[in-house]
This record gives sequence, C-alpha cells and structure tokens, in this order.
Amino acid sequence: GFAGLISLGTAGLLGAGAYTVGMLVREVSAPFWVTLPAAALLGAFLGLIFGLPSLRLRGLYLAISTLGLHFIVVYLGGEYEAREALSTGVIIDSPSIGPYSLTSGIGWYFALLAFAGFALLISANLQRSRTGRAWRALNARDVVASALGIDVQRFKLMAFMVSATMTAVAGALFAYYRNFVSIDAFSLYLTVQYVAMIIIGGMGSIPGALLGSCFVILFPYAIEALAAQLPARFANAVFALDYAAFGVVMILFLLLEPAGLIGIWRRIKNAFSAKR
Repeated sequence: GFAGLISLGTAGLLGAGAYTVGMLVREVSAPFWVTLPAAALLGAFLGLIFGLPSLRLRGLYLAISTLGLHFIVVYLGGEYEAREALSTGVIIDSPSIGPYSLTSGIGWYFALLAFAGFALLISANLQRSRTGRAWRALNARDVVASALGIDVQRFKLMAFMVSATMTAVAGALFAYYRNFVSIDAFSLYLTVQYVAMIIIGGMGSIPGALLGSCFVILFPYAIEALAAQLPARFANAVFALDYAAFGVVMILFLLLEPAGLIGIWRRIKNAFSAKR
C-alpha cells in the first residue's frame, strides 16, 4: 500500500517462486542458495514486465492487467506438471547444508521468522528512504509527484519489482516448507487473502500489514469455533460460512474503517493519550 498501486498477481508470483524451486531442484538438483536467488530474479523480472501497464493504467484496469499474471503462471505450471507426468505435483527435498537438513517444525519456525524479520527490516528502511517518500507521493497524487520532480515511471516499476521479488522468495520458501509444489495451492482465493490482509490491517502501514495478516490467518479458526456451536446439520456449511463471513468483514472494513485495524489502534491510543 505504499505507492497506492493495485496488484492481483500475488498468488501467481508465489507460484512462480515455488515452481522456480521445484524445476531447479528436479531438473538440476540445485541447492537452496541457488534456487532462492533465482526465484528473486524471476520475481523482479515479472514485476518489471507486469508493472509496465501501471505506466498507462490505473485503478480497476491496472488490477485486471496484473490478474493476468496469475492465470499465466497457473497455465504454465499445469503444463509443466502434465508434460512431466507429475499428476500430484513436484516433490522437493528439504534445504540442507552438509549433514544438516531443515526438517523440524521448530527449525522452520525460526528460519521463517528470520526471513520475515528481514523482509520487515527492508520494508521499514525503504519506507524511510527517498524511495519510500516517492512512493507516498505517488499514492497521494502522481501528477503532483511528477511536478515535484519525481520520476513517476521509475518509482512505479520499482514498487512492482520490489514487491514481486519479495513475494517470489516467499513462494520459494513455501515450496521448501511443504516439500511439495502443486498448482492447486495457488488459487485466486489466495490473492484475495493477501489483499484482505492489507485492507483489513491498513494500507501503507507495516504494523497494519502485520495486524491484517494475524487477523486473516486466525479468522477461519474463529469461524470454525463458532460453527462448532451450531446444530449438526450446519456442520457441512462451515466452508461456505467461512467465505461469506470473510467477504462481509472485508466490505465492512472498506465501508466503515478504511484505515483498517491500525486506524482503530491509533484512535484508541489517541483517546488514552487525551485522557492523560
């Protein structure tokens, strides 16, 4: 949400990163210190290609153009699985260094926590840098940003490239974590979830993204707990209830709380500060 650009290609980028790992491991037995940079480079390239429409398109038209990335990756991934007769997907070995292999749940927890912390550190530094200030200017009004001397085209493409690079690396880590890559894991609903994290948490805010992520991840468990209290005949409707409730929550946040959870937190914080 820094630059105010809409992208619906998140699931496609995750799939691109995951399939980069799957193909390199399966075809040439590449180690993780090769596959992760390769996924990052592919993400940057896709971000550049699919960021080009942002130079001409805005709003809904830009969102639809980025949605094409999802369908392209799904098609290519499906074709690769069919060509190689991989009816259930690509199996990937756990990353290892010498005799040490990352297989335990605790090990993965700390490894992914380190990657998440590194991504947050990069995002925070970008937000405070000249690039982050340029993105905020684009978010406010790109015409005014251009009048102030900001290279609008350059910073729009940079926003797409940085985002796509980080998303592709996340997809590569996802592939290693599951030891398996299948095109079924990268549905359009996954993109909706990531967009919901930003909307519910609060656009243009790193703490908001964290709050939105926690909400979207924990929300289905709350729905399941609620559904468990309903009569048995409604048990089969828990998935439909999950989707419906998720959509209602997104609409309510868009209508009633555009600033998201971080906006609610700021108002509560200001209220307590005023009482002091």
